[in-house]
Parts: sequence; C-alpha cells; structure tokens
Amino acid sequence: MHISIEATDLSVRFKHRLLFHIPQLKLEPQDSIYLTGDNGVGKTTLLKVLAGLQKPTSGKINTQHHWLNRLFGGYYQNGIIYMHQTPYMFDATVFDNVCYGLKYIIRDRQQRRNEAINALRMVGLETLADEHISVLSGGERQRVAMARAWVLKPSVLLMDESSASMDKESISRQVVLAKDLLERGSSLVITSHQHNELTDLCRRQWTINDTKLIERADLQLVKKDKDNYAYA
Repeated sequence: MHISIEATDLSVRFKHRLLFHIPQLKLEPQDSIYLTGDNGVGKTTLLKVLAGLQKPTSGKINTQHHWLNRLFGGYYQNGIIYMHQTPYMFDATVFDNVCYGLKYIIRDRQQRRNEAINALRMVGLETLADEHISVLSGGERQRVAMARAWVLKPSVLLMDESSASMDKESISRQVVLAKDLLERGSSLVITSHQHNELTDLCRRQWTINDTKLIERADLQLVKKDKDNYAYA
C-alpha cells in the first residue's frame, strides 16, 4: 500500500521567527516534486517534518489515516525515508550498510543478500560490497544511501540535496532507482540547487518564499544560467 500525506495549517517557528506557514499540502502516490527556495527558508525542515523526524510548531499531518504526531511518542510509520545530503553510514561493510533495514522485513538471509547485491549492482558498486564503507568517496556513499533506500521500496522518498557533490554517472544511477520507485507507485520530493537529470523527473514544483509554499502544477524551469543552476 502506498502513502498519501496531507497536511493542514502546518507551521514551524524558531523562537520568534516564522520559518513557514502552509495552510494545506498534499502528496499523492507517484507524485514527483521539486522543492526549491533560497538557503534558510526551511526546505530541509519541511522534509524532516514530513518524515516525522521533527515536530511542527502547529498543524496536523495525516498519513494513511494515522496522525504523524503519534510518531513523536514513539510510533513508527513505515514507508517514508528521508535522505540527507551527508548520509549516515554504519561502521561496517558496504553490503551491511545496504542490508541493514532489510533484516526487519526479510527473514531469509539469502534473499536479503540477493536484494542488497542487486541494489548495489544497480548503482555500480557490487564489486565493493565487502569493502569497509570508509574506503568509499562521498559520491559513492551517496550511491550506497540510494541503494539502501531503494531496497526498502519506500512509499515516500524525501531526497534532501542527495545529488550534491555527485558526478554525472552517479546522478544517472540515482535516476534509475528513482524512476523505478515512481513506476512502483512511490512519491518523491527532491531538493537541489542545481538542475540535473534527477530534477528532470519532477512534474510538480513547491517553492518556499516569504514563509509561504507556492505550488506549480507543471515543472518548467524558466531560466538556466551557464552553470546549469535552475531558477523558478
């Protein structure tokens, strides 16, 4: 089953500063959304709120008829994954990092291994499966993070600058897995300061500006400068 997220009267404040106030927000299965805005407007905060990692100052978030504020009392809502620009890696092998979440959903050890190796193959790192994670570059770790997310088949994947510092090939590998998730009915929200192959997947756009969330039904980048930066 795939997740729809609905939020009403959502706001976050830091002391006396209002970061954003969103009267209504909806994320449906197979949505692909490009979240934009200047630095400091609250893009990361919004993603963390949607993932249940941060409690909003006000408002309600309804996920499959389960109120997300239960999360903050210890309730775990399966199916939403937040990917940070600098992903946390366990002090273990590349394989173990990808396989970590699978042990909670697949009991058979060989099946877990097959799933993890397949995910690593799709990001071009299967030959490094038994290497310690510390030997990988930053871009390779991002590939591992994407493989780790993909193998769990999340209903919602929130990608916070996950393509930053990645080369073209690494981004293309991310795109293959992101496309597969969309075809399976998952939804994506992607933040990136740079227009690339990953943001090309997006069909809607959210922009945080002056504490408000502005939505555009069809993503059309109206201007790109010589460095390929996108402005909405």
